[in-house]
Amino acid sequence: MMKVEGNVAFTLYEREQIEAATNNFNKENIIGEGGQGTVYKAVLDGIAVAIKRCKEVDESRKMDFLQELVILCRVNHPNIVKILGCCLQFEAPMLISEFVQNKTLQELLEHQRSRRCLVTLGTRLRIAAESADALAHLHSLPHPILHGDVKPANILLGEGWVAKVSDFGCSTIDEKTQPVPKGTPGYFDPDYLLEYQLTAKNDVYSFGVILLELLTGKRPLSKERKCLTSTFQEAMADGTLLDLMDSDIVFEGSIRVIHQITLLTSQCLAFPGSMRPTMRQVAEELRRLALSDEVQQFQQPPLVLDGLILTEMGNTTSSQYITSNTSSVYSLDNNAILSTEFAR
Repeated sequence: MMKVEGNVAFTLYEREQIEAATNNFNKENIIGEGGQGTVYKAVLDGIAVAIKRCKEVDESRKMDFLQELVILCRVNHPNIVKILGCCLQFEAPMLISEFVQNKTLQELLEHQRSRRCLVTLGTRLRIAAESADALAHLHSLPHPILHGDVKPANILLGEGWVAKVSDFGCSTIDEKTQPVPKGTPGYFDPDYLLEYQLTAKNDVYSFGVILLELLTGKRPLSKERKCLTSTFQEAMADGTLLDLMDSDIVFEGSIRVIHQITLLTSQCLAFPGSMRPTMRQVAEELRRLALSDEVQQFQQPPLVLDGLILTEMGNTTSSQYITSNTSSVYSLDNNAILSTEFAR
């Protein structure tokens, strides 16, 4: 075990420890797979952890990889998955982090899309605000950390459905040019694709796509491969924004708040990237909106994801969720309001 600044423990694990903890990488222990590697649930030193088997890193990059991990392990934030250590005795690096019990924002969105659960605007805003605060913290460090792959699958939901940003496989310390593009289609910032120069504003753009998903309930790429961002821009232009919004949040009638979120979203997606707000500004605005009276009046019903039944524990809700039979009124009158506001 080694210590870094702030007396934070960072463990360099032996190959034998990792093999034993994962039962030689038994498929039954896999809890996640993606373009950056495979994640296994394991127990090390009596503590449940997540072990990520990363894609291969060139031998000449292993020292850089270790130095960046040392910086990452200093990060201490309630909405960021804690990195505990690594193992460099395999062909591919092993990254050890805290184990987060619940599902991801991606899975929550999928359940909401299929109407297997109801996610209030307050819950969506709270998760978004917590995630934005985590990214803002990463960007504000003495050695800024740029995530590089901001998407719902990389936002875990911990106890009480608290958001925890994870998966730093595409991350970089400070702004750097990438030899090959990293990230996920649908969340790529077009600015990044020009020069593969990763900046904080790339994370802001990707986060704007997440806000669109939370607002509309739609995927970033349709079956026809059309970008949700393009659909959003078209709806802004022709005055049909409310038709694009998820009916569940329109049902709540918080049209003023929805308008302000769509405005914030459009700012996150602005071109050029220099026109976008910082993640700190985004987090502060989301937190303000999450605490607004219109949002607070609707309480989140218990969320059920694949057998997990948990009650919303965030403090953005305060009374029973109220349904209404007047959604058609909202759809007509408030669409006009939203269109008028964006025309100003």
